[in-house]
Amino acid sequence: MRVGLSSEQPRAYADLRGGDAYYMNGTGRCSIGFPVRRGTQNGFVTAGHCGTPGVTTTGANQQAQGSFQGSTFPGRDYAWVATNANWTPRPLVNGYGNGDVTVAGSTQAVVGSSVCRSGSTTGWHCGTIQQHNSSVTYPEGTISGVTRTSVCAEPGDSGGSFISGSQAQGVTSGGSGNCSQGGTTYYQPVNPALAAYGLTLVTSGTPTDPPTDPTDPPTEPGGTWAAGTTYAAGAVVTYGGASYRCLQGHQAQPGWQPPNVPALWLRV
Repeated sequence: MRVGLSSEQPRAYADLRGGDAYYMNGTGRCSIGFPVRRGTQNGFVTAGHCGTPGVTTTGANQQAQGSFQGSTFPGRDYAWVATNANWTPRPLVNGYGNGDVTVAGSTQAVVGSSVCRSGSTTGWHCGTIQQHNSSVTYPEGTISGVTRTSVCAEPGDSGGSFISGSQAQGVTSGGSGNCSQGGTTYYQPVNPALAAYGLTLVTSGTPTDPPTDPTDPPTEPGGTWAAGTTYAAGAVVTYGGASYRCLQGHQAQPGWQPPNVPALWLRV
């Protein structure tokens, strides 16, 4: 048998999963919120205070992962990271001993609903949604539009997933207390983050591979709403025979039809 040297440099592939750890510039640690796509580019949403555009990330396995493409903090607290080809987005949240939870969508849960959080410091914890469209003031400034919960969290859980049933809710922002004595934690809703950066949430209905022809949108059921249009808060559109009022200014993307994104549109 002949043995020879090869110039190949094999590397392990890894999955992107909500709640898993990642590291910024090889030092600080935060948690993945939810895997996303922008066209054919894979990535994930997380907290804005975790990094600024250009900051590089490594995964929980300490392998090169990607870099921050957009970040907003304070005011809001969301960001997105584009990842390299070694990372595959999955519609999953790490249950830390409770099994992975499948993400099927991002319908906003009502106040009083049960909600659970996944993060790389304290794992999986649950509580209830106490108030939507709240605000919290940190030393860096005030964050508005967040949701207050009774779920605990600790440093390093930042950016991690909040999920209610199978529906993505948001990414961990901050709060008070800890997971030994309990506390209050705020999350940045995920739908405004998707809208801000033109991202699509990876869900259980998402094909393994992105579409090869994203310029061929599905047929719409009729109305004045149209993907690619920029809408200001207060604008009114029709879709599928119903009227909707815009709650937050954004540029409409395929898949963001008014019935699908209650954080952006209110049926009137």
